[in-house]
Amino acid sequence: MLLIISLIVFLPTLGALVIAFMPSKKDENGVNDKENQNLLLGATLVVGILTFLLTVVAFLFVGESKFSVEVASMQHAFSVDWIPSFDIAYAMGIDGISFPLILLTTGVSILAILASWSIKKHVKAYCILFLLLETGMIGVFLALDFFLFYVFWEVMLLPMYFLIGIWGGPRREYAAIKFFLYTLLGSVLMLIAILMIYFNSDLRLLDTAIRSDLINQNVISASVAETVANATEPVHTFNLVALAELAQTTDCFSAELQWWCFLLLFIGFIVKVPSIPVHTWLPDAHVEAPTPISMILAGVLLKLGGYGIIRICYPICPAGGLELSYLVVGLGVVSMVYGAFAALAQTDFKRVVAYSSVSHMGYVVVGFGVWTMLGNGDYWRMGITGAMYQMIGHGISSAGMFFMVGIIYDRVHHRNLDEFGGLYGLMPKYTALAMGLFFAGLGLPGLCGFIGEVLVVLSVWRFSPLLAIISASVVIFTAGYILWTIQRVYLGSEYKGPHAEEIRPVNSREFSTGAILLALAIFFGVFPNTLIKFMDKTVDKQVTSLNEWRLVYEDDLAQAEQTEEADQLAPEQDDDSDQLEQAHSEDETVGMVKHLGVVLINKLADQ
Repeated sequence: MLLIISLIVFLPTLGALVIAFMPSKKDENGVNDKENQNLLLGATLVVGILTFLLTVVAFLFVGESKFSVEVASMQHAFSVDWIPSFDIAYAMGIDGISFPLILLTTGVSILAILASWSIKKHVKAYCILFLLLETGMIGVFLALDFFLFYVFWEVMLLPMYFLIGIWGGPRREYAAIKFFLYTLLGSVLMLIAILMIYFNSDLRLLDTAIRSDLINQNVISASVAETVANATEPVHTFNLVALAELAQTTDCFSAELQWWCFLLLFIGFIVKVPSIPVHTWLPDAHVEAPTPISMILAGVLLKLGGYGIIRICYPICPAGGLELSYLVVGLGVVSMVYGAFAALAQTDFKRVVAYSSVSHMGYVVVGFGVWTMLGNGDYWRMGITGAMYQMIGHGISSAGMFFMVGIIYDRVHHRNLDEFGGLYGLMPKYTALAMGLFFAGLGLPGLCGFIGEVLVVLSVWRFSPLLAIISASVVIFTAGYILWTIQRVYLGSEYKGPHAEEIRPVNSREFSTGAILLALAIFFGVFPNTLIKFMDKTVDKQVTSLNEWRLVYEDDLAQAEQTEEADQLAPEQDDDSDQLEQAHSEDETVGMVKHLGVVLINKLADQ
């Protein structure tokens, strides 16, 4: 599987190398001629389709590599020594959490390439950066080594910076730098946590049976196992699966260390989600980014933050996740409410969709966070499943909504909601697709946005009824800004803005892209188990293992409290003993004095 998985990850990079040697014909302004544009974008589309087909065929149809929905652990894992002196490995694998997101990444990438025919300048550079970005995104979802994960995480940063900064709108430089700085801040915090975890890890502490199981799954290499067996000093590791086992089965990481590492990692990941208060880069980036990059940004890139929380934060820092659960859920709920109200206040079409992403991704954070020492954890299983489904559903609906905004922007060159109206009569096919995708974003039953939101709200009810009521109320405000946007843009008597003569029906490429997105939204809304069955076993395994850890952790805390109380009572008991001994001594002294007094009186009486 090393070859197949590596090919899935690096096929876009290989495609970028091929495109780099293709001719580029453009004028002095950097505008490519039509034929050359079709050639470059066509080659990019072929690479995207091949990557998607390879993923689907390898994991859904081929016998040996077929993904099994009945297996909860890592599948098709491998680990090859990369920098052995620091136990850095080229380690990858796939499970029920990562597999749906890989399909989402490769699928949305194809649709974003189809939307890229609006790119006219420096098309060759655009295609190369786009494919490098796709490699980074896929690599994050497949990496099982923390160092490798971080490398892929950073690989995404530069292509996205240039894609916004070169092909974006009038304020593209500001938006690109803001995106870069926010993401860099999260990356620095993540790196600090990675180093803290690495230098406190020790593979020698793992139970022999667990180590053998990891070797059998090819999660860690035989050479690493041999090093551990012969080691006399701590053997540090970046392996994500091994780190999770160390955190949940040993005392390798103290509760204080886990608390700090969880906080640092969580901040690093919610920058990407994004959540309040590190969300302000997103509206600017979306508004200035070209349409296909907005599709990737909302459809895939935001999901990397949610993936990091469930893949790394909770398994490796469970004590921190348990202690900070109310902070996590609170930030998620605030993001849901704030994003919805902010969307209501916008007059820019694209900003409405951007703030809707802040609100919808708040459901993801809430679903991951509903874990406390109360209850048996079944509600957390529901929350994680709902959050995962919400990521996929939002990936489809948000990509579709941004694509719909891009279609009309390419024609009228403005996004002012107050100047739209009457598009239903001018572009009926486009309006039908747009309304369907916006209703999917609304969370209408029967569409992909409904299942995740319902599961998350139900899970929050068992965590906190008050937060559940607030979460459910957000749906009302979501309906408000979605319906109001539809009313102002698509309904009404006539179009009120400029460039009315440029309004024309959608072409076959635009219609097919929108139709595919709407079909996916309907399919996953009607047949949710098609997706849930892939993630069910893995989610169940993670929840079960962390709840088992929680029971042990609770017992340890209870014993620690009893010991502390006993230590506090011990001095009091010692004081009581001293007082009793002193009283007993005083009683003996008084008795002796009385006895001597009686003897003296008797002698005086005899005289």
